Amino acid sequence: MKASVLLVEDEQQLAQIVRDSLEMRGFRMYCAHDGREGLRLYRQHKPDVLVLDVMMPDLDGFSLATEVRKTDKSIPIIFLTAKSQTADVVKGFELGGNDYLKKPFSMDELIVRIRSLLSRVQPVTQPVAGDDTVVIGQYAFNYPQQSLTRNNHTQTLSHREAEVLWRLCRHRNQVTERRSMLIDLWGDDNFFNARSMDVFITRLRRYLKEDPRIQIVNIRGVGYKLIS
Repeated sequence: MKASVLLVEDEQQLAQIVRDSLEMRGFRMYCAHDGREGLRLYRQHKPDVLVLDVMMPDLDGFSLATEVRKTDKSIPIIFLTAKSQTADVVKGFELGGNDYLKKPFSMDELIVRIRSLLSRVQPVTQPVAGDDTVVIGQYAFNYPQQSLTRNNHTQTLSHREAEVLWRLCRHRNQVTERRSMLIDLWGDDNFFNARSMDVFITRLRRYLKEDPRIQIVNIRGVGYKLIS
């Protein structure tokens, strides 16, 4: 069965090139030229992968991803962007993006990244069988709801923050290997993605700072260890 891709790109010439290239490689394609139409096609067809341009009128790629992630935590999302600033890329990952390509890009690279994401798609695993909540010191972490609660105060986590914390919890008091987490969540362990992950680790430390027994320790050259 063909994998389906929804491409949302307002540059119509580029969209046609991408569509033709992917169809030639055996993908089933749906295309929209603005975010509103993209959201409608997503709801109608439930594709396997989303490829979203960031800069679009009316509903941009980040806003479209936010709408999708309200109901679908697992569909792979690739952002196409002319921006390369760390803040913009981090924002895309925070909103649930799995990968990004900076324009201009090669069709071969896009296809490789789509296939890589499809090969890693798995149903979301619950943190504890029969229970949605993991206790971390004084905190209760609900992975599906992306929330962290202490003394009736709840911090809502971004999609990417929850994914990083969940992996640290799975290896609590052990080392979570940096490279494997980068490849799993970012798709590549390059320097730029590593800097992005460091931002999320810093935020998680800040969220957990009220319990001094909890530490996220950097094991230099290897990864991170959640101690609680």
